[in-house]
Amino acid sequence: MIDFGAILSALHILPVLVAAVAGFVFGAIYYMTFGKAWMAALGTTAEEIRGNKSMVPFITAFVAQVVMATMLYGIIHHIGEMTVRRGMISATFIWIGFVITTMAVNHGFQGSKRMLTLIDGAHWLGVLLIQGAVIGFLGGD
Repeated sequence: MIDFGAILSALHILPVLVAAVAGFVFGAIYYMTFGKAWMAALGTTAEEIRGNKSMVPFITAFVAQVVMATMLYGIIHHIGEMTVRRGMISATFIWIGFVITTMAVNHGFQGSKRMLTLIDGAHWLGVLLIQGAVIGFLGGD
């Protein structure tokens, strides 16, 4: 049985928050860099994106980053000593096993362009690697 109380008591909030912020900032820089290619793959325009003034996607993205960093922290902590290497390896396994695979399935059934899967998938790989490195570096017991 999983002892969630023990996991939560071992959780250090600083590495989780720093990892979440780092992942969020990476995403902003990434999509500013690849925005035109992403919009083309998505089949939308900058005007359509700018027309949506809602902050909900940004709030959702940040909350998702916090949840991801918390879960990644728990996984790395469960495996053993926290190191940058262990954090990045764990992040890579999670990306290969769960993130890019589910994205490929969803995008395939949605009829999305392969370029969209490549762009979004690379974004999430970058997020997870950064979060894994931050947690491995700051998350020591």
